[in-house]
Amino acid sequence: MNNRKAQRLSQKPEPTMVVMFRRVGQRRYAVEARRGGFPDLEMNPAPGYDQLIPHDLMHMVVEAQLGLSRAVFGQLASGGDAGTFHPVFRNNEKTREIARVRTHVKDRGKKLLREGRDDCAQSERATYICWQYWLAHAQSTDRKATSQSIAQQAKEVRDVASARESGALNRGKLDEICEHLDELISHWSKLKVGQSLAVRWPDLAVVTDPEDFSF
Repeated sequence: MNNRKAQRLSQKPEPTMVVMFRRVGQRRYAVEARRGGFPDLEMNPAPGYDQLIPHDLMHMVVEAQLGLSRAVFGQLASGGDAGTFHPVFRNNEKTREIARVRTHVKDRGKKLLREGRDDCAQSERATYICWQYWLAHAQSTDRKATSQSIAQQAKEVRDVASARESGALNRGKLDEICEHLDELISHWSKLKVGQSLAVRWPDLAVVTDPEDFSF
């Protein structure tokens, strides 16, 4: 067996999950992560509301496109809680089992948070840069105006990024990220309160029936 083939066989497949972004109010949304092999998690309400797109959905796109496997959504897919998510329990769960799951998720979450400190910081920087870039290239006059108001901050954020980070977030990658954002926004904008958008990690495919999704 040659080295390249052996390397492919030794690599673990990317963890897969479906993330539900749900409108829970006119200006509120929740996020639920349905994970193969790990307890489901929820963050409700989620922070960073924006009328165009949930802040966490932007993070998911950026992290997937940049391969940040230890940022927020990579941690969730690997069994962590990213410090802000909580296990989802059903009515028939026993108290002892609930306590055991909570402890296990929290312990693993702390470990992955330590490992993911750098990826999370890069995700914050990259998401801000992508947000400004996406607004600047929108057709809406209001969005262009918003992009101009945060252009200096975006430049300052890019200036503190490493050369490796800046290289990864080149024009081609920015355009690719914007394409994903446009597609997901087209789905999100049609939702009414109580409805959800389901997105698969890490390929960002929209899942039409998450209840039937098989891990």
